[in-house]
Amino acid sequence: MADYNRTNQRYNQQQEMLLEVQKLQFAALDTALYLDTHPNDPVALYRHKMYTDRLKEVKDAYEMQFGPMTIFNHEVGDYWRYINSPWPWEM
Repeated sequence: MADYNRTNQRYNQQQEMLLEVQKLQFAALDTALYLDTHPNDPVALYRHKMYTDRLKEVKDAYEMQFGPMTIFNHEVGDYWRYINSPWPWEM
């Protein structure tokens, strides 16, 4: 039972982090689209930088804990971790 709880907690943490990545990606894209028509808006520029900086932090933390999110990420370590992650249909 303890292994199930530990696995469930890890899965929940992974899902929470993925949701945070999705939120930050949306916010970064939304501000980028706004900046296409308002390139000199200092508030939008600040927010876009804030969202992209935070997105990088969250993605880096996710990848350190759960492995690469895509095949395009820089691999750290001595082996190809991407193949060890569950496939989308396994989640």
